[in-house]
Amino acid sequence: MDSRLSRRRFVSIGAGAFVVAALPGLPGLPRLALGSERLVRRSVPVMGTIADLVIVDMDEERAHAAIDEAIRELQWVDATMSHFSATSDVGRANLGAVNDVVTITDATAAVLEESLRWAEASDGRFDPCLGRATALWTAEGRQAPPDAAEVGRIARAGAYRELELGRRGGGYIVRFRNDGLAIDLGGIAKGYGVDRAVAALRQAGVENALVNAGGDLYALGRSEDGNSWKVGVRDPRDPVKLTATLEMSDRGVATSGDYFQYFDHGGRRYHHLLDPATGEPRESRQHSVTVAAATCMTADAAATSVFGLDLEASRSILEERGSDAEIVHSA
Repeated sequence: MDSRLSRRRFVSIGAGAFVVAALPGLPGLPRLALGSERLVRRSVPVMGTIADLVIVDMDEERAHAAIDEAIRELQWVDATMSHFSATSDVGRANLGAVNDVVTITDATAAVLEESLRWAEASDGRFDPCLGRATALWTAEGRQAPPDAAEVGRIARAGAYRELELGRRGGGYIVRFRNDGLAIDLGGIAKGYGVDRAVAALRQAGVENALVNAGGDLYALGRSEDGNSWKVGVRDPRDPVKLTATLEMSDRGVATSGDYFQYFDHGGRRYHHLLDPATGEPRESRQHSVTVAAATCMTADAAATSVFGLDLEASRSILEERGSDAEIVHSA
């Protein structure tokens, strides 16, 4: 598909894989009168990307108040589950769970539980305990792969099995059975954050909206023209082109690819989607996979799990997990 992006047809939304069909002739405006309704848009840096929130509503004041609540949800998830923060649930666990139990919020426990289900269904391809490998490969300024001996030391298939998650005194606790363990929820937490933001919009009475955080997007209700939202997926080989256009309503979608975080060295692309067994970026003939599901968290985890696999193997993982996720495009 050779759909070159036109500012008369599509506008960027947030950062990463997706663009969204623009209003005819007036793309990218933060607000636009549409008879009795308005398009209200806000962007904010959060969760390591730019989150974009768009609401179609006749009450502009309510729309802005709803966006405020949605942004607070995204920021809360970031503060609670980021592995970059020493005070988040994940940061505290990574610092102390090898020596003693660490208490975590119910929300982090729920995301960890879902992560472990995907880990089992994918035979460890999705693993929430690859924090040390992630840190090694994403070290600031890295332009060459780390030393092979270092990679070998952090390679660990089935690391998630060494994470203990349970309850104590009415709350949740985690503990590590191996000092090489570290949690990284980068393959699922953004999707969870988008879902919480959408829930906040619904609670505020919003019926039609988009929430996007990098490669994770939820389309709520309908677009400004009364039809399903038209979401374009960028071509990973040429980001000024589209590789697919999806029509979405009340559904989440996520893309995992080798073109979001990577460096090139020696004729090879080293991306951020790691193979736990080797400790290295996954081998893949594809550059991206896009998955849709009822929730953005499911789409996020599913896309992370199946990246690099052929269609048959991917569907096997989705069936094993028993989710409603479906692969809608790969490139």
